[in-house]
Amino acid sequence: MDRILIVEDEVALAEGLKDNFEIEGYEVILAHDGEEGLAKALSEKPNLIILDIMMPKKSGFDVCKDLRNSGNQTPIIMLTARTEEVDRVLGLELGADDYVPKPFSTRELLARVKAVLRRTPEKKETSTDVYDFGNIKVDFEHYVAYDAEENPVEMTYKEFEILKFFITNKGRTISRDELLDKVWGYEIYPTSRTVDNHIVKLRKKIEDDQNSPKHILTVYGIGYKYID
Repeated sequence: MDRILIVEDEVALAEGLKDNFEIEGYEVILAHDGEEGLAKALSEKPNLIILDIMMPKKSGFDVCKDLRNSGNQTPIIMLTARTEEVDRVLGLELGADDYVPKPFSTRELLARVKAVLRRTPEKKETSTDVYDFGNIKVDFEHYVAYDAEENPVEMTYKEFEILKFFITNKGRTISRDELLDKVWGYEIYPTSRTVDNHIVKLRKKIEDDQNSPKHILTVYGIGYKYID
């Protein structure tokens, strides 16, 4: 049984979602402010988090950022009445897996939850291989990376996922649209600029010289290619 954490300050909405998700066979945990949500995300170990953005004590943006910075990679669907593109992109940049604007139908949210859970591999199926290239060593099971001196290299969940996709498609030119589809997996994509921003940040962490990359190469007019 998958466990869902719903972090939502509108109590009636949260209780209504809880009832509907339990009918669908999920175990549901509720939190009504950002601080409580962060604490339960870390202690209750849910399979997925539904996270409102506008909340007391700590915003959904801050909760998402704190989780990803702590190494917690639980899938997050952000739930908000704010529909501006900049808010949606910010949530995705911070590591959210999907974004559902209010008002929404419960059926749509359930479908989004099922889709995110389907594309989230179970831990036992995740490769335990440690991948070495250049001066970097990456453990994709535990989402940790180290440099040649065994110093940790801080990477976000999305950066790990992008790098994993590149490595499994080594030597092949990958378009921005394919990265958006395979790594983000959204029906409503963020802009291709989101991909470019992630690549810039990733290069800073894995390349000896980000201005002359040896591993993530730009294929102008198309996208990127990874080589060892």
